[in-house]
Amino acid sequence: MYSFSRFGPAVKRTFLRLVWHGFPFVVLAVAVVFVVVPLSQKISAEKAELAAQQSRQVRETDQAARVITLEMVPEDLTEKIRLPGMAMPWKSLEVAAEVAGRIMEKNMDDGTVVAQGDVLAVIDRRDYQSAYDSARASYETARMHEQRFKALSKQQFVTQSQLDDVSSQVKTTRAAMETAKLNLDRCTIRSPMTGVVDRSHIEAGSFLGVGDPVARILQIDPLKIQVGIPESDVASVRNLTQFDMTVDALDGKIVTGEYHYLQKTTDSLARLYNLEIRLENPVYEILPDMFVRVAIVKNRDEQGLAVPMYSLITRKGQTGVFVADQGIARFAPVETGFQDGWKIQVTSGLLPGDHVVVVGHRMIEDKDPVHVDRRVRSMSELGAETDQ
Repeated sequence: MYSFSRFGPAVKRTFLRLVWHGFPFVVLAVAVVFVVVPLSQKISAEKAELAAQQSRQVRETDQAARVITLEMVPEDLTEKIRLPGMAMPWKSLEVAAEVAGRIMEKNMDDGTVVAQGDVLAVIDRRDYQSAYDSARASYETARMHEQRFKALSKQQFVTQSQLDDVSSQVKTTRAAMETAKLNLDRCTIRSPMTGVVDRSHIEAGSFLGVGDPVARILQIDPLKIQVGIPESDVASVRNLTQFDMTVDALDGKIVTGEYHYLQKTTDSLARLYNLEIRLENPVYEILPDMFVRVAIVKNRDEQGLAVPMYSLITRKGQTGVFVADQGIARFAPVETGFQDGWKIQVTSGLLPGDHVVVVGHRMIEDKDPVHVDRRVRSMSELGAETDQ
């Protein structure tokens, strides 16, 4: 057996010195083998796993479609139709002369606002005054004869036939006097109603015959709005009491009128029932013959859900929308009702709080991952994005 004791002290010291100086390298080598190498391998493995995870996230992000959703919030929905109408005077009268004569006084012109009973013009009264005075005198004379004959009749100085003739004369002269008084009063031409003079047909000094036009007077406060109603919408109109109307001539001003009358027969050509709407017009802002657009509410849902019409899509013969639910697009078949502008009522298939995809919905399919860039509660929040 090999023994280290064979060597002398000098060799032993040299060997021990070599061992002592080489010990740190041995320890370092052992540490590298048992500590550094495993740690390095673990770090490399963790780096590889992190890189793989990041790669998967990038791939998932790249695959998810970017969308915008609209939250379903109950709102007041209405189905309206807009029909053309025309403003008409509430009343329109042509004032004509009832007696002939020369115009002595004219108190109105085009556009004059008049009240009922106001004097429009005066015809020369002199001839009519003379006729009245003469008729009145004849009547007074006949009355005196009647009174005298009644007294004589009591004394039996006149016959009953003579008394009857005198009484008849009283009635005849009284009728003539009343006619003369009526013609005298007709010399003063008065307005038959409150309104505005639309056309004046006379001038001071002109001569009028019986029946000649004097003026046309319109009552335009209130106005009468006439609109033709199709047969299919008559039932809806009957249930309404107020109507919103747009007046294009007044820069689209919206006014409100009240139901007045629905004619019971149709226009023979267009087969429309004329609806009359009463519209207050205190400052004469709206003029006759102006066109208006009348909004008629056919249906209403005060707590309805609606989606943009363009958000509807068809899959496998079903019409529906995509609902974003926890990052996944879910196709939801829906049933629709009436249309309210660019929206359409959803009668079934959606619930309040659902998030319907309204932008990016044509790039996805059922169960596709989606990334919601924006959530809105009203389409007005999107602005120009609604055109996409």
